[in-house]
Amino acid sequence: MAEAAVDRSSKSGLGPAGKPFSTFERLVAWRYRRARRKEAFISVIAGFSFVGIMLGVATLIIVMAVMNGFRTELVSRILGINGHMIVQPVDGPFTDYPVLSGKLAAVPGIKMALPLVEGQVLASAQAGGSTGALVRGARAEDLTKLKTISDNIKSGDMVGYASGEGVLIGTRMADQLGLRVGDLITLTSPEGDITPMGVNPRIKSYKISGLFEIGMSEYDSSIIFMPLEEAQLFFNAEGLVQSIELFVDNPDDIDNLRPKVEEAAGRQIAITDWRQRNQTFFSALQVERNVMFMILTLIVLVAALNIISGLIMLVKDKGSDIAILRTMGASAGAIMRIFFMTGAAIGIVGTIAGVLLGVLVCVNIESIRQFFSWISGTVLFNPQVYFLSQLPAEMDLSETISIVVMALTLSFIATIFPAWRASRLDPVQALRYE
Repeated sequence: MAEAAVDRSSKSGLGPAGKPFSTFERLVAWRYRRARRKEAFISVIAGFSFVGIMLGVATLIIVMAVMNGFRTELVSRILGINGHMIVQPVDGPFTDYPVLSGKLAAVPGIKMALPLVEGQVLASAQAGGSTGALVRGARAEDLTKLKTISDNIKSGDMVGYASGEGVLIGTRMADQLGLRVGDLITLTSPEGDITPMGVNPRIKSYKISGLFEIGMSEYDSSIIFMPLEEAQLFFNAEGLVQSIELFVDNPDDIDNLRPKVEEAAGRQIAITDWRQRNQTFFSALQVERNVMFMILTLIVLVAALNIISGLIMLVKDKGSDIAILRTMGASAGAIMRIFFMTGAAIGIVGTIAGVLLGVLVCVNIESIRQFFSWISGTVLFNPQVYFLSQLPAEMDLSETISIVVMALTLSFIATIFPAWRASRLDPVQALRYE
């Protein structure tokens, strides 16, 4: 076979000692990739290497895409009602909040500024039952822009809220207290009126104008939205707000927006961003992603080790061919490149197939979930548990490229040692062994 390759390369005008990765070297490498009957076992090892790399790359792409989708969904839900940046006063309360919020909202990259008054209360129903709650006082026009709330009103509307006479509560709180739209909810705040006998708790009942459902039980069971002016009266904060929450276009661009916000405020302010408020949660999520990437990389590493074993067996089987090529003028470098291309081809083709498989699964992941749910007769990824209507998958181009580069690098490194061994083979000893 080697002689035929040399003859064909000679007829085409390319000798064994041609330039690196010449037609001759590619021709011999391609010939060695085609298994003959006596090389069937080597072909099986190469097949397992190909399948291992393909599945490893595909699994990495799918898992990383699903974890990215989870992160995006969680961030959108957690930050759906919480601002990406929380601006709080340092040199006195925000009494000029209408003007200040307008200045902050005009900063490029910020889509909304939300003045807030917050306070802890005890929420109870007339029929009995009570629970702790967080009251967030916000202007009706701001709450309308907050699509996480305004687009998820499951019952009632915001008409009563806009008139300043009603409040919005979560569906889980309503179920817990047995309340519906139009019922009265009683709020008790420890920060009430100051009398000679001390501070009396403030108790007041409000009509429920609407029920919202964000999709996270923590929010749907504990948050009450109240008109800003009414919240200011209820918490003894007339004419001021405690903080201004900023919603930005790109949550990951917070650091670049900080100096712009401080400059636009024109006064001393304290800024807390969403990463600081949720540092523990998102740090754990990032660690999980990194560990998952490292674990799944082992699949590709095992497949690369199969390339080494298969290529070493191929070098041993082709000892006489290597000796003939060397005696006919092929350099050690040419032999090394031939076997390098033979092994690297498995990694390249396996990586390409893995990328195609991973992309195919990510694009159709919801259909695949529904199919397996139908096959098993159970609900996989139950929305009632995860609060997500479908399995999320969000591919990241840079992450996919890093997976491809990692797989190709491992495949190329795996071929170096067997190819080097082939280039160091002594022609005389190889022919004598044969």
